[in-house]
Parts: sequence; C-alpha cells; structure tokens
Amino acid sequence: MLNYRHLHYFWVVTKEGGFARAAKRLDMAVQTVSGQVRELERSLGYQLLKPSGRGVALTDAGQAAFARAEEIFQLGQSIADEVREAASGKVFRLAVGLSDGISKLAAHALLEPVLATPHLRLVCHEGECEQLLAELALHQLDVVLAGQAAPRNPNLRLTSERLVNAPVDWYGTAALSRKADRDEFPRSLDRLPVLLPTGHSPLRSVLDAWFESEGLRPRIVGEFEDSALLALFAARGLGVFPVSRLGVNDIGLMRGLRLLGRCEDVKEEIHVIRSSRGRHHPLMMQIMSAMELKKKIQADAVLRPARA
Repeated sequence: MLNYRHLHYFWVVTKEGGFARAAKRLDMAVQTVSGQVRELERSLGYQLLKPSGRGVALTDAGQAAFARAEEIFQLGQSIADEVREAASGKVFRLAVGLSDGISKLAAHALLEPVLATPHLRLVCHEGECEQLLAELALHQLDVVLAGQAAPRNPNLRLTSERLVNAPVDWYGTAALSRKADRDEFPRSLDRLPVLLPTGHSPLRSVLDAWFESEGLRPRIVGEFEDSALLALFAARGLGVFPVSRLGVNDIGLMRGLRLLGRCEDVKEEIHVIRSSRGRHHPLMMQIMSAMELKKKIQADAVLRPARA
C-alpha cells in the first residue's frame, strides 16, 4: 500500500527543488527526507528524481507521480477549511466549473437563484472542459456548466443534463442600430461591425452555420472568450453582438444597448454535469428547481394563446 507520508516528502522535495530546501521546510534532517523518498522509489519500483545542478529534477516516472501528488495534496489542503465550515453550519459552499466558451452572462443568470443564500461561499473555476471534469470526478468541484454534454466515460461516473436551450438575440448601441434601420434584420448584420464568441464556444459554430444559411457575410471586428467582456466592448460601440436570452437581464445593466433582432433558430445550450455527490447538493437542487419552474412558466405562456 502506498505510503502517503513518503509521497508527501517527495512532493515537498519537488516543490522546493532539492533535498536541503525541503528538509528546512519540513524541519527534518536532509538524510531523513532523502531516505524517505528512496523508500517511495523502492516501493514504486522506479527512480523519481535525478540530480540536476545543485538540486534535483523529475524523471519521466517522477513527473507522473508528481502530477498525482499535486492533486492529492491540493485536495488535502482544502479538508481543514471544509471541515471547519461544515462544523460551524454557517457556510454554504458551491464550487462551480465554467467551461471555456460558455456564456458568463448566462452562467450568472443560472446561479442567480442561490446568490442571496446567507453565508454563501461561491467558488468559480474557468478552464478546459476536460480538466474541469477531472476536478469534478475528484470532488474538487460540485458541478460543471458546459456548452456540451459530458463525454461517455464510465470511469468518471458523471451525469449530464441539458439545463438551457435558449434562443439568441442581437444587441448594439443606438448609434449602430440607426445605421441598420434601412435593412430588415438579419440583413442589417451585413452593414454592421460584428462581435462574436471565439471558436472555443459551441455557440460560435451554430452562429457560423446560421450566417451561411442566411447568406450573410458579417464583418467580424472582435472575438472574445468571455461574454461579459464582449458585451462591455459592444456597449462602447465596437460592434453588435449575440447574447443568449437567458443572459439578457445582465445586458440591461449596460446603458445604451438596444435590441436589434431575435434569432429563434439559433440557440445556446448549457449542460449541467454533476458527480454523484453533486446531485444531492442543496444549492444545485435549488438551481435545478428554479430552472424547471421557469421552463414550465414559459411553456404555459406559449400554450395560453393557442388555447384562447
């Protein structure tokens, strides 16, 4: 069985770049630290460290061991905080992973039902979906919001559900809107500078396909990974931009933007990906309930005129 104390010494030696500095940090003799790391190498059957100048460097096997040790001890460092918070009963922690390309305005709207929770501690991580799913599987995150469903991987034991399928609207400043008045939407987009999400966003491929189907050749003047930053530049008059209808409420906080047109056929999807533990998180259950209620209200609004 792996000796985690030996693994910890190896991790510290690697972080410090040598046995002497690691021994000083651990307040131990250099020979003791060195001996413990050698015991780890013997138990694993591979050399993990090699001399490098006045310090040490990782071998290929050592790099693999250090990557896992980094995950283990970073997770371990959070235990004390989480235990203290759980014991106090005063902090509600929600750790959310936001996949690259997802609309941050839409993500804010999704999380809004729990933002007024007393003693909320909201932690948001942004990154590549694959890395976020690995953190989710290790219970470093409670949930991941992504533009696509989780890939099939029985080893990760994750569940995925489409939470949002919202139409996209186009906004711009009043000055740019006046320039488009002579043409009906969406033809007006051919006469305006356009801001778009980057290729990281699943929405971008949907928009590109829509441009092609409508015969549009927009003049793209800016591409942004962050939808909030995109909206900020649009409010400064750089160009017009698309935004998920879910995030429209936040657009109202930026003065001077007005609606140019609606794209009912272009939709942004947001999937909620959870581990077995995340499925029972009280704040996530609250978010899911709020979205289900919102969907029901919208469905009733569509059916009401038809019944009349």
